[in-house]
Amino acid sequence: MFIPNRVGRRTRIVPAGVLIVLLGGLGSVPPAFAQNPTLAEIARKEQERRKTTTGTPRVLTNKDLPPSAQQPPPSAGAAPAAPAGEQKPAEAQKPAAEPEKDETWWKQRITQTRESLRRNEAFHEALQSRINALSADFVNRDDPFQRAKIGEDRQKALLEMERVKAEIVQNKKQIEDIEEEARKAGVPPGWLR
Repeated sequence: MFIPNRVGRRTRIVPAGVLIVLLGGLGSVPPAFAQNPTLAEIARKEQERRKTTTGTPRVLTNKDLPPSAQQPPPSAGAAPAAPAGEQKPAEAQKPAAEPEKDETWWKQRITQTRESLRRNEAFHEALQSRINALSADFVNRDDPFQRAKIGEDRQKALLEMERVKAEIVQNKKQIEDIEEEARKAGVPPGWLR
């Protein structure tokens, strides 16, 4: 059926049944992201793979290298290196020096942990705001593709928020452990403020 336009051109009207069939066909197409595995699925598969893998990881040493790669070629101005058998036993047995646990050491340790906790709590609040905004945006969208993208972003933010929550719990436990360790060591409480 043709209807004349204002300019004199004829416009073709598409029957409603044809439009319904065309639009209905678009709804049956699966979204592209449904074919890709989620991060949780990938993590689950990796965890299963690690459970089924047997044996210990192999550690490579200098003995595993070919003779030409075991020792680097001497440089022109360098003094010859002493053979491995001529090392002084005192140097080989010398443990790493432990830092002196004075007031500054304790303050620095507790301050770093508290700062990490503060950053994680601020990040948690920001993530919560983002999730709230994405949830509201998801509800207000009509386009299924936009909703899918928003839903995917919201899911990523939820996973990140779970990770940050675990770090907050870990930071709080570290603070308690430091305070307990300081108490056992006889550290004055003022050093941890």
